[in-house]
Amino acid sequence: MSLKLAARIARAELRGGLRGFWVFLACLALGVAAIAGVGMVRSAIEAGLTDQGAVLLGGDAQVEFTYRFATPEERAFLDQIATKTSEIVDFRSMVVAGDAHVLTQVKAVDDNYPLLGSVQLETGELATALSTTDLPGAVMDGILADQIGLALGDRFKLGEQEFILQGRILREPDSATGGFALAPRTIVKTKALAQSGLLEPGTLFDSSYRLLLPTNADLAALQTEAETKFRNSGLRWSDSRKAAPGVARFVERIGAFLILVGLAGLAVGGVGVAAAVRSYLESKIATIATLRTLGATGGLIFQTYLIQIAVLVTLGVALGLTLGIATPLAFAEQIQSALPFPAQIALYPRPIIEAAFYGVTSAFLFALWPLARSEQVRAAALYRGGLSGGWPRARYALAMLALAALLIGGAVGLSGTRNLALGTAGGVIAALVVLAATAWALVRLARRAARLTALRGKVALRAALASIGAPRAETMQVVLALGLGLTVLAAVGQIDANLRAAISRDLPTRAPSFFFVDIQPDQIDDFRSILAANPAVSKVESAPMLRGIITQINGQDARTVAGDHWVLAGDRGITYAAAQPAATKLTAGKWWPADYQGPPQISFAAEEADELGLKLGDQLTINILGRDITATITSFRVVDFSNAGIGFVLTLDPNAVAGAPHTDIATVYADPGAEAAILRETASAFPNITAISVKAAIGRVTEALTAIAKATTIAAMATLLTGFVVLIGAAASGERARIYEAAVLKVLGASRARILLSFALRAAMMGAAAGIVAIIAGGLAGWVVMRFVMDSPYAFEPGSALAIVLGGIAATLLASLVFVLRPLSTRPAQVLRSHE
Repeated sequence: MSLKLAARIARAELRGGLRGFWVFLACLALGVAAIAGVGMVRSAIEAGLTDQGAVLLGGDAQVEFTYRFATPEERAFLDQIATKTSEIVDFRSMVVAGDAHVLTQVKAVDDNYPLLGSVQLETGELATALSTTDLPGAVMDGILADQIGLALGDRFKLGEQEFILQGRILREPDSATGGFALAPRTIVKTKALAQSGLLEPGTLFDSSYRLLLPTNADLAALQTEAETKFRNSGLRWSDSRKAAPGVARFVERIGAFLILVGLAGLAVGGVGVAAAVRSYLESKIATIATLRTLGATGGLIFQTYLIQIAVLVTLGVALGLTLGIATPLAFAEQIQSALPFPAQIALYPRPIIEAAFYGVTSAFLFALWPLARSEQVRAAALYRGGLSGGWPRARYALAMLALAALLIGGAVGLSGTRNLALGTAGGVIAALVVLAATAWALVRLARRAARLTALRGKVALRAALASIGAPRAETMQVVLALGLGLTVLAAVGQIDANLRAAISRDLPTRAPSFFFVDIQPDQIDDFRSILAANPAVSKVESAPMLRGIITQINGQDARTVAGDHWVLAGDRGITYAAAQPAATKLTAGKWWPADYQGPPQISFAAEEADELGLKLGDQLTINILGRDITATITSFRVVDFSNAGIGFVLTLDPNAVAGAPHTDIATVYADPGAEAAILRETASAFPNITAISVKAAIGRVTEALTAIAKATTIAAMATLLTGFVVLIGAAASGERARIYEAAVLKVLGASRARILLSFALRAAMMGAAAGIVAIIAGGLAGWVVMRFVMDSPYAFEPGSALAIVLGGIAATLLASLVFVLRPLSTRPAQVLRSHE
């Protein structure tokens, strides 16, 4: 009966309209829209990767080998299970045209490529463009052609083979599975490389075999059969069930991160929700008092306004979902064309349910406190004005804890990134606690400072301090909302600044000019001699290099023992050395003798060994070119990868890899002005050697990080926008108090300019307080991410911090000054006569 009565009263209350709830609805809708929009795009990409898995992979399944082709036995097996097979060779080389020497990622294909989809060229077809007349044809990325200045019909060289450019690539169907590329693409026929000198033994290349399988093929069973039959061959199987795992993992992590930033935005909005509910209940004091005098219980009061809040939550979530769904659908074409992988923009239920869950849970979490406090207030206290400042009953406190646990648990389960979700939740809670304590301290300090005799005569400042410390001032909600929004932005700013600093400032001062790869063993001495004679070259370092995969640790599967560490993810560079290199510092164990001929031994990178849990005496099984080598760890050494120089996790004794085909790798440190000349000289003398510009590689990494930074910054700005909406709401709700304050100051002789200065000082102090806390909290969050997620040094960036403080002051000033026109223009007599 009481619930029906509460519903009737709530319906009658809502007939008065939604005035006063625009902040509530805006805060909730913005947070839900951000989460729904990100979720929609993430689901669209996941659907595209799933639906177009075979096309992205280039076949129903793919088998890959590192630095070798399939053996006759392996190729026979693949041809047996497939209806059609295509062989792809992928490697880096130098495009040479006149004086231009530019790095390219070469894809050498056979006549069956592509098995699925098509390579889109600006003009013509791939098969025609790669056809051979007097010289073999080639197609390349338009960016690469423009960089070199090549037009269709022009000639260029790869290694010692000359080609004719016969097409410009617009899109490859299998580009998403290729991973991060250091250079633009060139496609040629594999058979055209026979005389190029680019695929010699030990050359760095990957071969892959794309398979079209029978319609009823069991992918899981075929994978098991292939991996069992060629267990120690280094074979890597992938299929259309998960065609682009790297892309899928990247999209999942970035999407989860952006959704968690959206949750921080909902927390900011939650402050606005709580303030809006409190303000609404304050406006209903007379109504609540009347109901209490007529015998209404606290439970009936609570149910009445809970129903109203539930209706508003439903409306706010619906508005947010509508915006979050409509935006990706409206810009579907632009989103799809901007992404380098397929995205099927459509209506997906999961992100809608996820966003609705976050919105509803967070709204009730923040609304429950003021609702619960209103239940226990007596009618007499209500007539005296204001809600009680007491704590709610235990059952409501437990309900809030349950809602918080549900929200955090949902974030952990739905995001798929437990540590990130828990860290975000802990960070938001800690930030709210610190900001609340800051607001409380600011109120207390303002009250004391306003009474100081030293401030006599400083009307504007004393009035500003008194306003901040007033019992019903909006100080708490302003500091909470703005501070949390600025904290998210500060954290993103610090992380972005540190990442950019690590790339654009730290590395170039220490990094080499070039990496040279694919140096044949009989070329290394001449290569070093040519560079040593060049006065612009300050240092040359070289080392033999093989590639291998760590398959076992002490006889057990390596990933089972040590998990998904990056050292175990695919093949790693391996070198060998007889005597201990002069610059090598051992941390444990000892180096083998220079003439060692015993069982294979390994010197392992100390830091990575510690992360993998390795110790001296452990045995590693490494697959090199299909051959398993089991070696014992006899020493650990310091390896510094931060300077972009030569660094190997594994160093073997020479006898362990005697006879294995390999090449050398070299780094060259040179004057920046001489780099182009060095490139021409080495390319002319050694056409098969590939030079990788460290500066260009850093530039491509920077581009990728810039794209991520833009996405996170936009998400952070959305959070800040929510905080600004809360500020506007706080300013609007405090307009009546400002009117009375202005009237009193006018009576005391204050001018309009001095009153305006008082309001500005109040806003500036609250904004500065929020900004300072945001700098501390954001800096701490940035340190945590850089240190424990990025595993990179952290340095506080003062420029970003200063911008945050100034931004906080500007935001509060703008939000507050919007609502000073009425207080400044209202006549004091009218205000004081009507003030209660």
